[in-house]
Amino acid sequence: MELNPKTYEPTIELTEFVKRYWTLDGEKENIPLKNTIVPDGTMKLIFHYGDTYKHHSQNGEITILPKCFLIGQLTVQFKPNGFLPFTSIPIKEMKNTAVPLEVLFGEDGTKLGNQILNANSTSERIQIIESFLCRELADKRRIDSIVKSTVETIFNTNGQFSVNEFSKNNNINRRQLARKFSSAIGLSPKQLAKTIRIQTTLKVLLNEEITSLTDLAYKNEYFDQAHFIKEFKEFTGLTPKVFFGDDLKMSLIFDKK
Repeated sequence: MELNPKTYEPTIELTEFVKRYWTLDGEKENIPLKNTIVPDGTMKLIFHYGDTYKHHSQNGEITILPKCFLIGQLTVQFKPNGFLPFTSIPIKEMKNTAVPLEVLFGEDGTKLGNQILNANSTSERIQIIESFLCRELADKRRIDSIVKSTVETIFNTNGQFSVNEFSKNNNINRRQLARKFSSAIGLSPKQLAKTIRIQTTLKVLLNEEITSLTDLAYKNEYFDQAHFIKEFKEFTGLTPKVFFGDDLKMSLIFDKK
């Protein structure tokens, strides 16, 4: 699997919203025909300048995706709450879907996609997208402070997060927190925490020698091995044993040590 992954940091004006940019290039014969995408709790804006993607859903449906869409080869990876200021479409309506740029931004989205696909270098593409995002950001609403704090806590604890404890410590009603969070992120705090915990576990699988799934489960504070395997299949559709290998390497290609 000879692919060339690269990551780039956003400009200071966008660091509150954009986690990173990444590119993934390679010869056609070295690119897997099918790749399992594991949720990571973030929105991604993708500009794909190769052959078109096909999305294989869990119910067996196959959809040909547009060249430029929200979901990422230049990819803009937003922070979990980072895309909210750039859209008037409710975040929950975009969950698990590929939204074309023209739907997100109208004619400006179509123009942006063409500029990105016709650019001559990665640096030029990043400059184009950053100029666009900075223009879109002007006079837009800011992220709710309690939502930002919740997201930071979930990431800092690798998903080991108690909604009840957090609500109590921050003097906010649990249901009120869930409404604010779902509006900004498209997920509940519990759903994002589960996503981050499985991502943390995947990174351990990729970067460390693991001899026991039971030890791995307890290390990441699952109740037991059965609980871990159940959640793992919920996110990947596969057991850890089957997923391990190229599926794991591709899903975390930017997280290898």
